[in-house]
Amino acid sequence: MRTLRTLDKQSNQTSFITQKFEETFGGSPAFIASAPGRVNLIGEHTDYNDGYVFPVAIDKYINIAARKRPDRRVTLHALDVDDAWEFSLDTLPAIPPQAPTWSRYFIGVASLLEASGREIVGIDAVITGDVPIGAGLSSSAALSVAATLAFLTASSELVGDGFPVPEDNKKKLAALCQRVEHEFVDVKCGIMDQTISLLGKENHALFLDCRSLEYEHVPLNLGEYAIAICNTKVKRELAASEYNKRRAECERGVDILSRRIPCISSLRDIALTDFKKHEEELPALTQKRCRYVIEENARVLEAVSVLKGRSQSAPEETDASLIRLGSLMNASHNGLRDDYEVSCKELDLLTDIARSITGVIGSRMTGAGFGGCTVSVVHQDALEIFQTRITTEYHQQTGIEPEIYLCNVSDGAQVFRSPGLS
Repeated sequence: MRTLRTLDKQSNQTSFITQKFEETFGGSPAFIASAPGRVNLIGEHTDYNDGYVFPVAIDKYINIAARKRPDRRVTLHALDVDDAWEFSLDTLPAIPPQAPTWSRYFIGVASLLEASGREIVGIDAVITGDVPIGAGLSSSAALSVAATLAFLTASSELVGDGFPVPEDNKKKLAALCQRVEHEFVDVKCGIMDQTISLLGKENHALFLDCRSLEYEHVPLNLGEYAIAICNTKVKRELAASEYNKRRAECERGVDILSRRIPCISSLRDIALTDFKKHEEELPALTQKRCRYVIEENARVLEAVSVLKGRSQSAPEETDASLIRLGSLMNASHNGLRDDYEVSCKELDLLTDIARSITGVIGSRMTGAGFGGCTVSVVHQDALEIFQTRITTEYHQQTGIEPEIYLCNVSDGAQVFRSPGLS
């Protein structure tokens, strides 16, 4: 059963985007494609090391209201950046140099869908959403996923609540959306963000093996606890360049350790016990980077094990399981701060404030780092004091007003038609 708050929120967003579509194009959209953002509970910077991640889809969405056109033109209006763009499917995959960045997701999706042999049609579309841009909550992945479903729906006319995309197809579409970022936006991202946006399940986290792409929905059942995301409002200006450095250090570590540990191709293949036997053979910086990734993979596996064991636990053991999850989140942030060194003073401040509040069982940075957001698990009785102290103390020490998002764990992307849509 989807939560009432989520349903009300989507209803309000549907009404708003329908009105804007009518004002822009006249008439109603045929459907709305909706894709959620995500927050990663634990498992950061492990994806490009063939490791494990544990994200949830959140009830913040990119929405695209659309209808097909009789020709092969694509006309787009992006409300949140007050911009518009138009292109022809006949010119694909060319990207005009003046094309705004957000439009490249649509050009890329359309190009790759056609290259895969699908026949797609032109669309009129209005785009809006409430996934914060640049906060590390995967607004770009949500945009590419929603754009993909919009083109597929317009072209196949499969319109209705719960657009029927088989699970195996969702994995293929996630890979397509990842290629869009690599080839058309020049962002060499992992596949976690697109996968959770498509495969999210309400009240479940997604345990994803980034090598095999095998996954499992793990019941979260937070009960009296809530997920609170805090935005530092600091731009992640160093994230791209430092990301490449971290990746290179991890690859360097694998190269050195492969001379001692046979049959390894990534840090994912190295057990912590084996690493400790040989870590002194690594340069100091490489040693720190590798230690973090190997320990983080172990933390993800333990978090999954703890949560899967809760259904057989007594109530007091269930609470202990959540507390253990929180301690793993805290250890994850400490590793990101001290060994992987991708945190920043603002992220550390937010986690320090959160951890000092009774009722907060865990808090860590989430995303690439150097800004963006933290994620905390907070008892409902502590939410008011949490929001007050985060807002007040963070502003006192930084001069920045943070943003706080209290999120439900939501289903993945869907296409739907609400009453009143033609």
